[in-house]
Amino acid sequence: MSSSSLPTLDLLGIGNAIVDVQARAEDAFLSAHGMPKGGMALIDAATAEQIYAAMGPGVESSGGSAGNTCAVAAALGARVGYLGKVADDGLGKVFGHDIRAAGVRFPTPPLVGGAPTARCLILVSPDGQRTMNTFLGACVTFGPDDVDEAEVASAAIIYLEGYLFDPSAAQEAFRKASRAAHAAGRKVALTLSDAFCVGRHRAAFRAFVKEETDILFANEAELLSLYETEDFEAAIAQLRQEVALAAVTRSEKGSVVIAGAESWDIAAVPTTVVDTTGAGDAYAAGFLAGLAHGKTLAECGRWGSVAAAEAISHFGARPQADLKALVAKG
Repeated sequence: MSSSSLPTLDLLGIGNAIVDVQARAEDAFLSAHGMPKGGMALIDAATAEQIYAAMGPGVESSGGSAGNTCAVAAALGARVGYLGKVADDGLGKVFGHDIRAAGVRFPTPPLVGGAPTARCLILVSPDGQRTMNTFLGACVTFGPDDVDEAEVASAAIIYLEGYLFDPSAAQEAFRKASRAAHAAGRKVALTLSDAFCVGRHRAAFRAFVKEETDILFANEAELLSLYETEDFEAAIAQLRQEVALAAVTRSEKGSVVIAGAESWDIAAVPTTVVDTTGAGDAYAAGFLAGLAHGKTLAECGRWGSVAAAEAISHFGARPQADLKALVAKG
């Protein structure tokens, strides 16, 4: 496909296809199970069963960072597709149904006869903070063969989830997707996903950010981890030299959008924090949907803030309000 052909999708997400199981939990539960509050730990099947058995009543929904972003962007009117691996099992069918019902194209064939569909056990503390335990299951089989270059070339922007740096085959898939996108004249967006994940793969992240990434999404902790500094301004200065466009979220301080020498401070939208799950995913979705609608970078940031505020105002990462109406309020 030549770079002159118009994209049929605004956004193609590539990520870990995960079913989220969310439950409320007291801080004592986290301590008893040795979970660092606010983090994301990778767990095996046995540990997943133990935690699941000990958790309170859970709410199951399609999740995964990039999957959440795709669902929110679709709710904002963007044309969206998603690539990610589920198993041919009950949870895999839940994931496929949910993401397609959100208006997202999902062509990846399921894994047959292998590991089960991934699940993320999310414990939400009384203060709204979320602590995640992820069993990757079928996700780890996502590799270069699952990257359909025609699908990649059909999207104006491909959006890559940093959590996929954990399985090595997925890193190869990222590079294949990035090459296909750039060959077709498309843009590559990356979200760093998690400060612990950045710490595990810092060298690989640094190289991918510098060599492949056109648009970077990160929160403050992830950015500081990437550049191994405690100085936010120093990290921003380094970011300016490596990426053409970036959006860095700072919780209640809002976000900063950076393009070349310019930057815009975007206010957070006031809301009652119920559950922080998916805030960064929703921000990226709002920002990218704004770009797809031809908005200014400052307005893209505002769309991100509106979407993030909606995501944290209720239990669960997918939108429950009319996001188009919310961003239209201005």
